[in-house]
Amino acid sequence: MKDAMSGLQKSFFIKARDFVHAGEASIRVQQLLKTMQFDPQLIRRIAVCSYEGEMNVVMHGGDGNLYVDLDRDVLNLEISDDGPGIPNIELAMRPGYSTASDEQREMGFGAGMGLPNMKKNADGIAIESLPGKGTRVRMRFFLNAGG
Repeated sequence: MKDAMSGLQKSFFIKARDFVHAGEASIRVQQLLKTMQFDPQLIRRIAVCSYEGEMNVVMHGGDGNLYVDLDRDVLNLEISDDGPGIPNIELAMRPGYSTASDEQREMGFGAGMGLPNMKKNADGIAIESLPGKGTRVRMRFFLNAGG
């Protein structure tokens, strides 16, 4: 069934500061992959990355999008926003580093594991960000065990 879906592309809008609908794009991606009968462990890894990225947009970015591009052997996941950007990507990649507000921490967010979790679960990750220009995180997941 997976081969029939080669070339599938989906886009989901993410609204900044919309905690009521936060996570919905990630749930829709997860549901889509389940209907396509992907390996549950692969779905979990993609779901972790899409959720972490989506929450980063909701918490820190401006409005953004989550894109899924499925090719025969690779699923590409891109999350972008028009927010303030990440001033220091290397620092942001450190486990525990967070710029979450006190209010966001009170809601249970801001542990500083978003980008590290994305790096851990993706087969490849690239982050582009400029202050005042937004952020784009691109991740890839190999669909075959051999990569």
